[in-house]
Amino acid sequence: MPTYTFSVILGDVTEMTEDLAEAIVAAGCDDAMPGSSGGVASVLFDREAGSFEQALRSAIADVQKAGCRVAWVKIEPEDLATAPVASH
Repeated sequence: MPTYTFSVILGDVTEMTEDLAEAIVAAGCDDAMPGSSGGVASVLFDREAGSFEQALRSAIADVQKAGCRVAWVKIEPEDLATAPVASH
């Protein structure tokens, strides 16, 4: 099963506290690294899944379980080839 690397940027959070990082890991994000820089809090994932969409959906659900809102997603360049493309 492939591993996908991407970050979710948290809305309404500017600094990653130790308590919040623990809550994110406890919510199922044990394949993630929570952190913050320059007033932006994010969670970097190396998530194994059958598809990029499955990896992204499960990561967002886990972050939401920790009580956080996902503002946007940053996809690493090597994963752009496997990311879903929106059709018009």
